[in-house]
Amino acid sequence: MKKIIYLLSLYLLISSITISCKKNKDDIVIPQDVEIQDFVWKGMNSWYNWQSNVPALGDTKDDNQEAYVNYLNSFNSPENLFESLLFDSGNTDRFSWFIDDYIEQNNAFQGISLSFGFRLQAVSINANNDIIFYVRYVAPNSPASDAGIERGDIINALDGIILNESNYNATVGKLSNDSVTLSFVSENGGVLTPIGDKTITAIELTQDPVYFTKIFDNINGRKVGYLVYNGFRSSYNDELNAAFDFFKTEGINELILDLRLNGGGSVLTSAYLASMIYANAGTDKFAELNFNSKHTNQNGSYDFENTLNVYNTSGIKTGEETIHRLNGINRLYVLASGSTASASEMIINGLKPFIEVKVIGTTTYGKNVGSITLYDSPSSDYTNEASANSSHLNAMQPIVFQIFNKNGESDYIHGFDPDIEVKEWEFWNAILPFGDENEVVLKAALDNIRGLSGKSESSSNYKNSKVFDVNALENKFEKEMYIDGDFFNQ
Repeated sequence: MKKIIYLLSLYLLISSITISCKKNKDDIVIPQDVEIQDFVWKGMNSWYNWQSNVPALGDTKDDNQEAYVNYLNSFNSPENLFESLLFDSGNTDRFSWFIDDYIEQNNAFQGISLSFGFRLQAVSINANNDIIFYVRYVAPNSPASDAGIERGDIINALDGIILNESNYNATVGKLSNDSVTLSFVSENGGVLTPIGDKTITAIELTQDPVYFTKIFDNINGRKVGYLVYNGFRSSYNDELNAAFDFFKTEGINELILDLRLNGGGSVLTSAYLASMIYANAGTDKFAELNFNSKHTNQNGSYDFENTLNVYNTSGIKTGEETIHRLNGINRLYVLASGSTASASEMIINGLKPFIEVKVIGTTTYGKNVGSITLYDSPSSDYTNEASANSSHLNAMQPIVFQIFNKNGESDYIHGFDPDIEVKEWEFWNAILPFGDENEVVLKAALDNIRGLSGKSESSSNYKNSKVFDVNALENKFEKEMYIDGDFFNQ
């Protein structure tokens, strides 16, 4: 990481000298009503990963002031302009987004957001196309936990509307409301029996991603550490390090990392986690970041580290800690799902050159690119929140780099396929708590340690179940991989 920072400092110095010696396009007068559009275009022109692939981001676009202003005026909002600049939107770039309020967004990156405090999975369960939700996760001290909701609970209606494939898309959006009434059922032999309703109201919630730790003392003579880790949030680096201090003290020699609900987050935190896992880390390369042709001087590596930075929820560094590195972990088990993305996939990809990594569950999301937050701060090439235009809170989160491992590998845009496939949703009527030795995905990892290997064969009666997205409970940043603010400020 130091290499990246030093190169960035040199780049900014050279840029400032070069700019002072030539005509600056920023000297043209931009009408106030398109100032934010101007920020959008110039920020994307500078940083966007696919800038050279988007004709509208060509460097000559703003050569003619009148034509450029007319172009900006042709969009009725900065967000519409931003969306028009995305390369193959929905396919190649599924990830960039426009930010209405960057203060709210920065809080969300640290796990602070309006939430019910649970995650659900929707499943079609029978020939009548009835749909249920099963509860995947409940946050402590949340509206969901206060209502007594637990992992494995089954819901078949929202605000009194019983779910099926015909009404699902029109009904699932109710989970975006401030309050919702959930109807709970039990299941026996395929028959659903009503239990009762619960109404919950979302609150601003801070969620610790270091969710659950456990030791299995004797799995075929091996001591196994198990961690449910739900997000690479830099303000919880010290809590993550404490979990590995626990594992190290216990002397584990196998590790199961449950990333089924982990959509990603901080690249730096991902490097810290890898440094905790790999015993012989030293200062070798964990990951390499490649930017577009305008920012090749920012290209560099994230190396394994011996110390980590501690941050508060505002992203301000408050201290350092020695990393608690495990001894003798020669393989890593990763429990994965379609929600496992970006910085989580970076762990899989980055550690593969060094140790055996076994993926158990279902195929991961497939995100090998990452972003930075761009602010309306031209003097810092749009990277510094402190110098942002104070008249608005708009910002952007465009993809600006692709990430590779030590061997130059980055080919997982379709995700990592599991070594042992287990479809959790096929067991929707028997979902067990995290850490239960018979929980279906965890059991597959423990069985492999026991020497029971090979592809899993489902014993469920619901092999033909179909799953549906529950996007109403996901934030835009849910599957993000981003560089922390101090990347540009040190």
